[in-house]
Amino acid sequence: MKITEVRTRRFVLDQQDHPFHPTWRPFPERTQDVTVVEIHTDEGITGIGAGGVLTRLNTAAALFVGRDPLAIEEHWHLLRGIAHFMGRPWPIEVALWDIAAKKAGVPLAKLLGGKHDKLLAYCSTGEIHPLEQRVEDVLRLREEGFRAVKLRFHNPDWRIDLKTLDAVRKAVGDSMTIMVDANWGWYLPGDRTEGRWDRKTARTVIRELERYDVFWIEEPLYAYDYDGLAELRANTTVRIAGGELNAGLHEFQVYFDKGSFDVYQPDCTFAGGITVAKKVAGMAEAAGLLFAPHTWTNGLGLAANLQVAASVSNCPFIEFPYDPPNWLPEYRDFMLTEPFQIDSEGYLHVPDKPGLGVELDEERLRALERA
Repeated sequence: MKITEVRTRRFVLDQQDHPFHPTWRPFPERTQDVTVVEIHTDEGITGIGAGGVLTRLNTAAALFVGRDPLAIEEHWHLLRGIAHFMGRPWPIEVALWDIAAKKAGVPLAKLLGGKHDKLLAYCSTGEIHPLEQRVEDVLRLREEGFRAVKLRFHNPDWRIDLKTLDAVRKAVGDSMTIMVDANWGWYLPGDRTEGRWDRKTARTVIRELERYDVFWIEEPLYAYDYDGLAELRANTTVRIAGGELNAGLHEFQVYFDKGSFDVYQPDCTFAGGITVAKKVAGMAEAAGLLFAPHTWTNGLGLAANLQVAASVSNCPFIEFPYDPPNWLPEYRDFMLTEPFQIDSEGYLHVPDKPGLGVELDEERLRALERA
């Protein structure tokens, strides 16, 4: 089998009626702008992938044409060079794995190890809502089947967020697992958000979280403050989580050497592909630590990370981005024929079709395609 073409397609979904106000951006999102990579082969098998960032391939696409798509480790080294100079091309690697599993006729999770056919989903909220509304949100999520929820701590005064956590915990008791995401790991252009945490603030917040049986706190400090994260981890019973946007295996090795995290969260579409995500999961397992990949990109990114998560033994939850009314499966997964949904018990099932197990909604996408 040989690669005949590597193609990228850009799709834009208008969300003007439901602007999304994520804590990690200084402005609302009014569109979903997704670039999908397609890798075509001479056997008629096409692999697909997408994520948060995809390099514009231009002449780099020609480097793959005529080569065996199953030589993924070889292609990974080529992609690592592209990533160093041109951005994050890892959806290409996801598409190669999609081809490999389709060629084998099995879901990708089976090809990677096949540990689970479903994972308990945690509802990953993305906005800051007023206290009363957030309590109502979480109670409704519990009715929908969720048994775990992640709240955002991103007000300029973290005590406001703590009051929301207090109210949510009182409302749900011990019926739900609660995580917290501080979103201080990264700094986007134009972000002038007040209230960034230094090490002492993070220690103070985390001491408070211990009273509420918070399962983990995510990104309490800048992602490259390896020593600060390790110091936090050594002085709390709350698990420290992070690593969602790190650039490669070399950065994760520093986290392991420093003892920075209890929960490793590489997103395969950002952090070096499925190859790196799988290796990080294995490194975490060897150290007695947890793996729970970031999935907050789009339906194809969720599909890819779900397949990786279902192939390992140390993943207790899968992230399910969902925050009504402004972030819904039909927005997140607009490029797919069937949006991902949890079952009545809060589980997200691995698709049983070969590869990523999802299909592009070509009829709908024709109207959304952009140059």
